[in-house]
Amino acid sequence: MNNQSSLSKMLTEPVGPLILKNAVPTIITMMITAIYNTADTFFVSRLGTSASGAVGVIFSLMVLMQACAFTIGMGSGSITSRALGASDFQKANTVCTSAIFTAFFIGVLFAIFGNLFREELVRHLGSTPTILPYALDYARYILFGAPFIITSFAMNNLLRFQGRAAFSMIGMISGGILNMLLDPLFIFVFGLGISGAALATLISQIVSFFILLSMFIRKKSLAELSARHISRSFKTYADIITTGLPSLFRQGMAAISGILLNKQAAFYGAITASLAASSVLAADAAVAGMAITNRVDKLLLAIAIGLGQGFQPVCGINYGAGKTERVKQAYSFLVKLSAIIMSVCALVVFIFAPEIVRFFRNDEAVVAAGALALRAQAAVLPLHSLIFGTNMLLQVAGEKKSASFLSSLRQGLFFVPAIFLLPVLMNFLGFESIRGVQLTQAVCDTLTALCSLPFIVRFFRKLH
Repeated sequence: MNNQSSLSKMLTEPVGPLILKNAVPTIITMMITAIYNTADTFFVSRLGTSASGAVGVIFSLMVLMQACAFTIGMGSGSITSRALGASDFQKANTVCTSAIFTAFFIGVLFAIFGNLFREELVRHLGSTPTILPYALDYARYILFGAPFIITSFAMNNLLRFQGRAAFSMIGMISGGILNMLLDPLFIFVFGLGISGAALATLISQIVSFFILLSMFIRKKSLAELSARHISRSFKTYADIITTGLPSLFRQGMAAISGILLNKQAAFYGAITASLAASSVLAADAAVAGMAITNRVDKLLLAIAIGLGQGFQPVCGINYGAGKTERVKQAYSFLVKLSAIIMSVCALVVFIFAPEIVRFFRNDEAVVAAGALALRAQAAVLPLHSLIFGTNMLLQVAGEKKSASFLSSLRQGLFFVPAIFLLPVLMNFLGFESIRGVQLTQAVCDTLTALCSLPFIVRFFRKLH
């Protein structure tokens, strides 16, 4: 299918089927990625509670890498989709190529400096003394894989924004399935323990990288990748970064919130006598319980995010072509469908929350820490249709300030004070302080959804 034919379909076919066509491979990609992240937690949890906690600690590091990748990938992808909608292929080629080379360079810096200061980094990520040895082993291979991890996520987003979600799916799924196959082989058969899980992730990410790169080399992308398209203009890179700022805030704040969550869970878990007789074990159990909760939550949110990412190329290309009515139709379809699906998922998870946590780690202290948090986050799942839908619309439309502000709320401007204040409030009300840690994310999600309303009303009024 040639470029002109692909663009014509994005501008003329009904928006609902278009979104679903782009969303299905994206949802599959997101689900597989979330599943193999969850598989790491499942297999590593067989090694013990401290090992399970290590996965949660290093997950914050991987979120930091994804923050860089999504900033570049979604920033350049948004510009590329609008350029394609306006038939400016030269700009699309320049932005696409410059973004991919930039992503790899940032990954190299991550690998070098991350390994130089690995122990200090892992401690700051929220590791307890008993989790630290496991976290150091896990982090080593993850950091070596940084150039491939960051560039893979950037290329994945670039393909999606061009309506090439099926091609991005192939690269991400191949790595994800390989990761799930290698995890038990390396951890148990070869006896590599937690290092085996990290090595499996490293190999799978390298495979994903080369498959995704081949899509650009084989001309499956609407935008061309070539060294001659590398921009020498500072403005090109500034536009990519500033357009991607909402993703930086969203993912960067997620990393910060993950670190604070680990630290607060360990602190309040250690002083909550009901979790375990030993304060050290209680701290590890609290970190492990919250780590499992976050992995399950990410698995569920993969559906909402996947739908939103299926919406983005439809929105971006039509917005670039000035077809505002189709943009409205696409947003309405996205929010309604996402809310329905998230409501069904929420009901199932709310009912079976203890059993879900126990599936990963059959430790009553871990279940006690994770089940309440999981139920709280399930209760607010439908709100993510509004949160992600609004944020993605504003980002792809180039509303940088509004999108960046909304991105900083859920796991940033709301989360940071809440993770400190809610445990104190719970204690004041006569509850265990750890309850505040468990409820923080749900409270922040509710506040973020409410804040999204005036932004979306203002956007559509301005669109007239």
